[in-house]
Amino acid sequence: MKALSFIVSVPRYILGKALGPLFPSIFVGPLSMLRYGDVPEPALPGPEWVRVRTRYAGICSSDIHQIHLDDSPYVTPFASPSFICGHENVGVIEEAGPQAGDFHVGERVIVDPVLACPARGIEPPCRHCWDGEYPRCENFAEGNLPPGLIIGACAATGGTWSESFVAHRFQIFRVPAGVSDENAAVLDSFCSALHPVMRAFPRDDETVLVLGAGVIGISVVAALRTLGSRAHIIVMARYPFQGEAAQHHGADQVIYTREADAYQAFAEAVGAKLYRPMLGKRVLAGGADVVFECVGTDDTIDDALRFTRPGGRMVLIGLAGTTRKVDWTPLWFKELTVIGTQSSSTEEYQGKRVRCYQLTLDWMAEGKLDLSPLLTHTFPLDDYRRAIAETSHKGRHRVIKSAFRFF
Repeated sequence: MKALSFIVSVPRYILGKALGPLFPSIFVGPLSMLRYGDVPEPALPGPEWVRVRTRYAGICSSDIHQIHLDDSPYVTPFASPSFICGHENVGVIEEAGPQAGDFHVGERVIVDPVLACPARGIEPPCRHCWDGEYPRCENFAEGNLPPGLIIGACAATGGTWSESFVAHRFQIFRVPAGVSDENAAVLDSFCSALHPVMRAFPRDDETVLVLGAGVIGISVVAALRTLGSRAHIIVMARYPFQGEAAQHHGADQVIYTREADAYQAFAEAVGAKLYRPMLGKRVLAGGADVVFECVGTDDTIDDALRFTRPGGRMVLIGLAGTTRKVDWTPLWFKELTVIGTQSSSTEEYQGKRVRCYQLTLDWMAEGKLDLSPLLTHTFPLDDYRRAIAETSHKGRHRVIKSAFRFF
């Protein structure tokens, strides 16, 4: 089958880190760690597994960071040395093991990529998996699978940037007939926003700042409104097409950071006072009650800490790594709570424990949520160089969400 793989090589890593800033094409060229071509289909690891024929495979910011060698070495113990890329997906079951439950060949499904204790055959599961907190699993390098936090980082499962991959029955969710492939293709991104929103849900009289208006930032707004929040939502966006999408999903106000003094505009929006220190960025007295940071750069993390009011919450959704320019003084000076988040989990909703994937599919089936307009760009897998280039420059190409298509 055709696939796009990531082959770890220390010499190529050094070359990419040295020359990549000057020649970005090196990250997808013949000297990169990406390989496009024919690979064997992964075997079913056990009787509880299925093979999924891919229809759409999303291109996540984490994939772009990986390709550009921006990931922190912290996560390397939880990835195989080489693997097929991609974890976002929607597809059709084409093979089912004898103990795959009531999942059958021909069913359209979406797969939660997290490879926690149930997928790894670990009994009893760790305390977090026992509670349904799968992103907190303590066994991502243990059990009957090679290391891998998710499908798309594990040698045994394959990844979604290929014609097929394998998944354990605990990871699989049926896509209802009324939910389009395009809607389902954006579901993983939405759930990565829904999980932190439900863990830091604002009161109706609070102000929320969403810092960043890519697919995650827009999904934060959509998640808040779908859950019924009446909080005042301010979004900081770089481009008008992002701000328009954020307002469509329920943002009250958009501040365009390329057009305005973001600090002054935000201070006026929340009634905060601005002060200028001896050196560095301005300081706010006041701010938003909850700030969702959805970019993950040094500058945006630093801004998010400054934009959070004393006693407020800053939720770090952007894939932050090692920082060099973040001033953490606001954390203690304003007694902030900083919340980290990754992937999606099991949440309390209307008195029940439900996984984000199922809750989102239910909303889509009921007509409460339509994310399909956010899928703005699709590419065949063999056009991966253009796909990665355009996704890496979202503003220039007006990308909100991109994906590979296999039909």
